[in-house]
Amino acid sequence: MRALKSAILSAALALGLAGTAQASEGVHIPEQSWPHSGVFGTIDKASAQRGFQVYKEVCSACHSMRLVPIRTLGGIGFKDDELKALAAGYEVQAGPNDAGEMFMRPGTPADRFPSPFPNDNAARAANNGALPPDLSLIAKARKGGEDYLYAFLTGFEDTPPEGVTLMPGMNYNKVFPGHQVGMPNILQPDGVSYADGTKATVDQQARDVSTFLTFAAEPHLDARKQMGVKVILFLIVLAGLMYATKRKLWSTVH
Repeated sequence: MRALKSAILSAALALGLAGTAQASEGVHIPEQSWPHSGVFGTIDKASAQRGFQVYKEVCSACHSMRLVPIRTLGGIGFKDDELKALAAGYEVQAGPNDAGEMFMRPGTPADRFPSPFPNDNAARAANNGALPPDLSLIAKARKGGEDYLYAFLTGFEDTPPEGVTLMPGMNYNKVFPGHQVGMPNILQPDGVSYADGTKATVDQQARDVSTFLTFAAEPHLDARKQMGVKVILFLIVLAGLMYATKRKLWSTVH
């Protein structure tokens, strides 16, 4: 529980996730249309798989997902053999062994995604003092969720507006509270080569990785929606039966 709270807090501090900050800046986050929105919406698995590719090839160099088990990807269509091969590509610390020493071993689907840095101090040292937030719950840690993620990723501008002076090492982002952020514009046209042949525009990459991070933050979203629909249908049928029973029982009462 402490690790979970720490992840949310670090994400809030690093990406301006406090709702008061957004309100004070008056930043407007455009609402997007997502296949998983609404009661009957479901995660676009193809988009989420592409989004994972963006995370793996672009985002994971700085950002961890240390709360997400690798096997979670089974929820967006990865097969068991694919999960095993993917996990084996990571090295995770294990132990201690019989000599009392820690050692590295190939990952398994049960392992969580390893962090790109051994600790927070190393992460700060590699990023000019800034701590890249863990992305495990980033889609739920910000008011606006995936809308904010998409707006942030597509909100970078090479040249700040007239009258705006950037501090050294900062980049201009039109939706980030304060508009100055240490993270550079990491999404570039054709920055990845999608396995399914989809054109990797900046818009497409931002939409796909936002979908993936939404799934990662709540992998059981589709199942919960399906259960909710079933419960509502059951209650409707039950209400109908109760009403019919009441009419039947009181029909003989004068």
